[in-house]
Amino acid sequence: MRTKSLKRNKINVVTLGCSKNLYDSEVLMGQLKASGKEVTHEAKKDEGNIIVINTCGFIDNAKEESVNTILEYVDKKEQGLVDKIFVTGCLSERYKPDLESEIPDVDQYFGTTELPLLLKALGADYKHELLGERLTTTPKNYAYLKIAEGCDRPCSFCAIPLMRGKHVSQPIEKLVKEATNLAKDGVKELILIAQDLTYYGLDLYKKRNLAELLENLVKVEGIEWIRLHYAFPTGFPMDVLELMKREPKICNYIDIPLQHISDNILKSMRRGTTYEKTTRLLKDFREAVPGMAIRTTLITGYPGETEEDFEILKNWVKEMRFERLGCFTYSHEENTHAYLLEDDVPNEVKQARANEIMDIQAQISWELNQEKIGKTFRCIIDRKEGNHFVGRTEFDSPDVDNEVLIDASKHYVKTGDFVNVEIYDATEFDLYGTPVV
Repeated sequence: MRTKSLKRNKINVVTLGCSKNLYDSEVLMGQLKASGKEVTHEAKKDEGNIIVINTCGFIDNAKEESVNTILEYVDKKEQGLVDKIFVTGCLSERYKPDLESEIPDVDQYFGTTELPLLLKALGADYKHELLGERLTTTPKNYAYLKIAEGCDRPCSFCAIPLMRGKHVSQPIEKLVKEATNLAKDGVKELILIAQDLTYYGLDLYKKRNLAELLENLVKVEGIEWIRLHYAFPTGFPMDVLELMKREPKICNYIDIPLQHISDNILKSMRRGTTYEKTTRLLKDFREAVPGMAIRTTLITGYPGETEEDFEILKNWVKEMRFERLGCFTYSHEENTHAYLLEDDVPNEVKQARANEIMDIQAQISWELNQEKIGKTFRCIIDRKEGNHFVGRTEFDSPDVDNEVLIDASKHYVKTGDFVNVEIYDATEFDLYGTPVV
C-alpha cells in the first residue's frame, strides 16, 4: 500500500545539463514557491513524491544521462517511492513523441517553452509579476543571469536552435531589476549566460547592445563581479573590451567557444570565420585587456577531420596558450546540417584526439599557474569542502575552472566573502594560498 501520497505534496526538481538549464529550474522553483508549493532541488533524502526532471538533449552523453535519470525515477514510481514524474527541458522538446511512446510511465512531457503548462500540471499558476524572481541553487555569493534565449547561428553541428528556438534578448530594464533582486539576496557575482552573448540586443535594439547592458549592470549596488559566458566569435562587439578594461566590476574573463581552427573544418561547421580572423580576434582581445583569461571549447572528430586538420588544431592550441580550455568529441545529431555528412572519424580516434588536446592544455595550465606563485589575488570564497576553504579568482568561473584552496586547519575565511590570497603552490588546475590580512 502506498503511503507517500497521503503526505502533503513535495516537488523535487532534478536538473541535468548546463547553467542555462539550472537557471530555468530556478525560475520554475520560484514560481512553485509563489503558489505555495513545497519545492526542493535535487534532494536525496525525503526527495519528494512529485519529481520534475529538467533534461539536456545537447549531445549523446547528455541525452543518455537524461534518459537514465528518467528511467531511474520510473523505477522508483513502480516501487511506490514517488507518485508522479514530469519531464521538461531540451530532451523533452526535441524527442517528445519518441519519449511518450518509449517511456509511457512518465505522467507528462513538456518542451522548453511550456513553463505555464508545466506549472498548471503541478497545480500552480504562472505569475507574470515574478519578474526574474527565482529560487537560486548556487552558493549564495553568485548566480547566473540569462540575458537571452535561443540562437540564430547556423552552426552545422549544433541542435540548440531545434530545442531553444530563435534568439530572443531580455530587455535591459528587466535584467537590471533581476540583478537588483539577486544583490538584495546577497549575490555578489553575476555570471551572464545565453546561447550567444555576442548577439544580445540585435532583436530588441537593432544593434549589438551587450556593452550598454553591462553599463547598467555595473551600477547595481552589491554586485562586485560580472562574468561573461558563451560569446560567439563572429561579430563580437569590441566596445565590451573597452568597458572590461576600465570597469573593475567586469571580470577580465571571457568564455568564447571556438570549436576548431582548421579553415576546412570551420567552413564545414558554418562558423563564418577563418584561422586568420579568429587568431586576430584573440590577439585583439589580449591587446585590449592585458592579462585577461580566455576560456574556449573545442570539438575533435568532426566529419572529415583529417590528421592534417588535427595537427593544425594542436599547434594552434600550443601557440595561443589559452588560460582555460575544454575539449569534446563530435556528436552526430539528427536534423543538424552536419548530420548529412558521414560521421567518418572512429570514436576511439575522436577520444584520443580530445585526450591529446587536454594533455597539451594541462601542461600550459601548469606553466601559467606556476607564474602565479608568490602573487596575491582577490578571491571569492564559495564553500568549505573537507579540510579546505574553496575560492576563485576573477579569472575562474565556478565548476569549470581553477580553484584556490585554503587550509582550513590553519586559516578561517567566511564563505561568500572576498579575501586577498597569496599563492604558495600550484598544480595544473588548482592554486594553494594563504589569506593576506
